[in-house]
Amino acid sequence: MSDRLFYVLLPRFNMFSLTNLMEPARIANYLSVEDVYHKKYLSFDGPDITASNGMAVKCEMAPEQIRRNDLIFIVGSWGAEHYANRKLFSWLRLQARNGVRICAVEMGAYVLARAGLLARRSATTHWSYLAGFQEQFPDVDVQEQLFTEDGPILCCSGATAGLDLMLYIIGGRHGQALAGEISDQIIHHPVRQAKDAQRKTLGRGIAKLPSDVQAAIEVIESNISEPVAVPEIAKTIGLSQRQLERQFKKSVGCSIVQFGLLMRLQHARVLLISTDLGVRESATASGFNSLSHFAYAFKKCFGRRPSDYRQAWPENDTAPHWPGTLGRFLDTLQPQRRDGLPR
Repeated sequence: MSDRLFYVLLPRFNMFSLTNLMEPARIANYLSVEDVYHKKYLSFDGPDITASNGMAVKCEMAPEQIRRNDLIFIVGSWGAEHYANRKLFSWLRLQARNGVRICAVEMGAYVLARAGLLARRSATTHWSYLAGFQEQFPDVDVQEQLFTEDGPILCCSGATAGLDLMLYIIGGRHGQALAGEISDQIIHHPVRQAKDAQRKTLGRGIAKLPSDVQAAIEVIESNISEPVAVPEIAKTIGLSQRQLERQFKKSVGCSIVQFGLLMRLQHARVLLISTDLGVRESATASGFNSLSHFAYAFKKCFGRRPSDYRQAWPENDTAPHWPGTLGRFLDTLQPQRRDGLPR
């Protein structure tokens, strides 16, 4: 009897992530004498679910009983951080009690956390949401890696990590020989491990900066909620403060203090979009002690009030623009250099 793969699709799911989960299973069937996997698309939001690329997928209602050998994927992307369907939560808790394996894909981690299935478990989500996810669910052991497995609960960071996850699952269930043949078919080498990093660079443009400046940026990024003073940053990377400030100003175009402020503002903007935290909580989590200073600096930097980002992505906006990458952050420095950075 073939194993069943149930893909629960949330509105605005990522089609790229879904495809990377499906194709290894399809090729497993292609390479086997009999089908080893059977797939179904499920929805708790109607029969037609539209992905972020505008394509719609016809879905079925979820069956009450799922076999233990089956696997449920919660496929969510933009908007899933605010998704709250109690019927889905109850259904997931029922399946978890019955020992069914459940995998959250990308922003699907928010759904499992809200259903109470990630408490005191290791989990991951897409790297751009990790900070916001950890802030919202402090009882979850959040890891920046490709995928996690903690008992019957799995989490996948999405995108091409789905290929590595599926090859891991297929190898464990049907043998490494089949997983290896699938890897050959899709020309996916080397196969990455669960704990491999999601990111290889901090963002476009960062790799071109001097190594000492990159190291300083990493220190700033790692201490958003409790900013590190410039002398301490310089000491950490082994430069004098004057040397570091001179290198930073020359290569980035602003001072370390100004850059740190902008990074904290960017972090706050990500929290406002990707979590349920209020403006004051987002400011505090981003290292601001004064709400008035935060609001002033935020408006000066982004041209909008912090509260405007609470509903930054209306439900009818299928494919929003994500502002949280360091590349886009560096782009914001260009007009700031001309108009004056907030202090």
